[in-house]
Amino acid sequence: MTEAEHEAPTIQTVLFDFGGTLDADGTAWKERFHALYRAEGLAMPAEAFAPAFYAADDALVGALPPSTGLEETVTRLTANLEAELARRGAGEADGSAARGQRVASRFLSDASQVFARNRPVLEALGQRYRLGIVSNFYGNLEGVCESTGLASLFGVMADSERVGAGKPEPAIFRAALDALDASPETAVMVGDSLRRDGEGARRMNMRFIWIAPPEAQAAERPAAPPLAALTRLADLVGVLA
Repeated sequence: MTEAEHEAPTIQTVLFDFGGTLDADGTAWKERFHALYRAEGLAMPAEAFAPAFYAADDALVGALPPSTGLEETVTRLTANLEAELARRGAGEADGSAARGQRVASRFLSDASQVFARNRPVLEALGQRYRLGIVSNFYGNLEGVCESTGLASLFGVMADSERVGAGKPEPAIFRAALDALDASPETAVMVGDSLRRDGEGARRMNMRFIWIAPPEAQAAERPAAPPLAALTRLADLVGVLA
């Protein structure tokens, strides 16, 4: 067999995770919220913060109208999180919502800067590849993408709540690929989570590009070698050029 016959098929489709990938350079929402709350003086370790975040996060699944944008989504999530923290004895002393409002505002401001930086990258990739999003979300992924001005860049936005399956289950990836008339062999999944994005790509026989901060890449090891391990979405252009 020749070397050319051993080569992987040419990439034609690029699928992206949303939260932590398109709106940050590989840092998931839970970690970003925890960092913002720590900046507000919350003395709660990551392992104690995690169940509060997951409870607040789970409560939004299926609870938001499909047209809900990012600002309202983050505001609702932060309100839920404040309630969960209060139940765990970590609420604000005066019982006000000021801390949550500051956290939500900073989260949205950070995301807005990243969207502005990543949009030209996505536009450049869109000239060469079919683009889609595959996200474990609340049922309003399209509304969030519309509100951030990114929706027009993607041929499909597969939302776990709408599809009825979440990553790493193959069904949500198939839904995205079918909508793009694409095959797994010529697609690559780009995401920040080895457990959801990387494992989902492996189950689908898709290639995977991992985006994560250097410290996360040093602490975790992929089950299978990714096509690339990056720290910025902008570096995709060099990998996929």
